[in-house]
Amino acid sequence: MTANLFRAVTQRKQARSARVSSWDQSGGNEDAFVILPGETLQLADLEGPGAITHLWFTQACRRVIGPGLFDPRNANVAAMETGNANGINFEVNDPDYYRKILFKIYWDDQEAPSVLAPLGDFFCIGHSMAANFESLPFTVSVREADRFKYGGAAGCNCYLTMPFNKRARIEVENQNDIAYVQYFYIDYELYTEPIGEDTLYFHAHWRRENTTDGWGPDLQVNSMEVEVPHLDAKGNYVVLETKGTGNYIGCNLSVVHFQGSWWGEGDDMIFIDDDTWPPSLHGTGSEDYFSQAWGMQKNAFSFAGSIIHESDVPGCQVSYRWHLADPVRFDKRIKVTLEHGHANHLSDDWASTAYWYQTLPGPALEMLPPEKRVPRRAQMPADGMHIPDRNNLDKTRQAMHRQRDERMEEFMARRNEWFQRRATDSKERSRKSVQIARDVRSRFLEQMG
Repeated sequence: MTANLFRAVTQRKQARSARVSSWDQSGGNEDAFVILPGETLQLADLEGPGAITHLWFTQACRRVIGPGLFDPRNANVAAMETGNANGINFEVNDPDYYRKILFKIYWDDQEAPSVLAPLGDFFCIGHSMAANFESLPFTVSVREADRFKYGGAAGCNCYLTMPFNKRARIEVENQNDIAYVQYFYIDYELYTEPIGEDTLYFHAHWRRENTTDGWGPDLQVNSMEVEVPHLDAKGNYVVLETKGTGNYIGCNLSVVHFQGSWWGEGDDMIFIDDDTWPPSLHGTGSEDYFSQAWGMQKNAFSFAGSIIHESDVPGCQVSYRWHLADPVRFDKRIKVTLEHGHANHLSDDWASTAYWYQTLPGPALEMLPPEKRVPRRAQMPADGMHIPDRNNLDKTRQAMHRQRDERMEEFMARRNEWFQRRATDSKERSRKSVQIARDVRSRFLEQMG
């Protein structure tokens, strides 16, 4: 992949590089678009064939708390950068606006968008909270004063290639009740020949469950009480579900965790085409899917990492995983899921943006209304936790609750027993994994044959 990236700039190509931006076409310095409440503005309408090669966005959405000492009609910038402490102005960024602004992209003759996400989450600004991070396809640059601040100012970049044959339309919809300011670059290439029939089109979609339906959110993560079998993916959080032919290239995931312990331990389960059980890809835990281990670390790498770590903002995590070197390919359909806690026992606030390429027409993407997209502030301890009535649980889960109340005295002896059991079980699962891999290969060859 790296060889292709660097080799591309050494080769001649019959193409034209171009850009659409928010520059002041009068020659002045009012280099921003302003979008009024409830309105949609088209940022670009490009005729193909071509490909978008880079997006740069920075934005503001200010709430005025009190009158300033200047006449705002005389300002040539869309948002004042003077601090509120000196009395010149009194305004703040709306803390939730990254979730209230929708970002949309339409390809060719499609009437429905192939990209539909809150603008912040599209650029990996989870919880509407700005934070610095660097990965291969996305970067965000934040001033120190705005770091980990709801609605903090940020510069956002996307370097994913987005080909189109006939047309590309990019829109921003302001679903807030105050005006919105957008600076942007949309860099692209134009080609003389149509793109190949085997070309796939870029898609992105945001989802949220607030909160996930956990059966035991008051049971401690990694405790024996949550150790129940889960062999069907029922109740998993769904990152992506689509039909068609394409490549899943990753996601970002934002979690607000209420227990005060650890939001993870949920396996990733990715079902491809005609998969039954087990799926073609079955993982071992949340941090493992995001390419880390022993919890999430405070780092951001090319293909995986943490944008906001729990040590930065207690109870908050924003993670990402890019399948660019290892795309997950599907021919008919794909369903990407994650457990929320082992066997889905946790009730937390989960939101994600999935990114993939596929044939057109794509799926009909849906979006929650703005009031259901607003980020939840992390509250510790578990003020936001919903604890189900134990009497409504099945007998197995009721027994797990009772066991937790009784087991402390036996803890040390059971701990050693647990290690031995897991060691034996791991060897058995290692043997079974060989057969599972053979079954997956057999199903693939049968399908292709």
